[in-house]
Amino acid sequence: HKLDGMPISEAVEINAGNNLVFLSGKVPTKKSADAPEGELASYGNTEEQTINVLEQIKTNLNNLGLDMKDVVKMQVFLVGGEENNGTMDFKGFMNGYSKFYDASKTNQLPARSAFQVAKLANPAWRVEIEVIAVRPAK
Repeated sequence: HKLDGMPISEAVEINAGNNLVFLSGKVPTKKSADAPEGELASYGNTEEQTINVLEQIKTNLNNLGLDMKDVVKMQVFLVGGEENNGTMDFKGFMNGYSKFYDASKTNQLPARSAFQVAKLANPAWRVEIEVIAVRPAK
């Protein structure tokens, strides 16, 4: 049930007998191992952090025999940093997200919620994403 004008689903239906796979929230990793902790430049802007986090999710799913198309629900937590006057960078998030979910190329899009939160555990993190995927019944 694709939502018009957005690369998300308004609703996702799951048939009985399928297994739900809950992934813990993922946060960005530093661009390089020697980059300083707690500095925005070490993790990148919201778009870069979104891509980093979604790549981690993709890898985790692949390790479980799943793919991004198997994601049925996504919750996104965005921090409004000083660089955006305290407002979350939704455009930057969408730029990164759209590299993984293109509504013009697929109907398999997750239902999604996005929230602005005050802080995450690291002051430089701008993005945390958790997902629920479905493993089809055999």
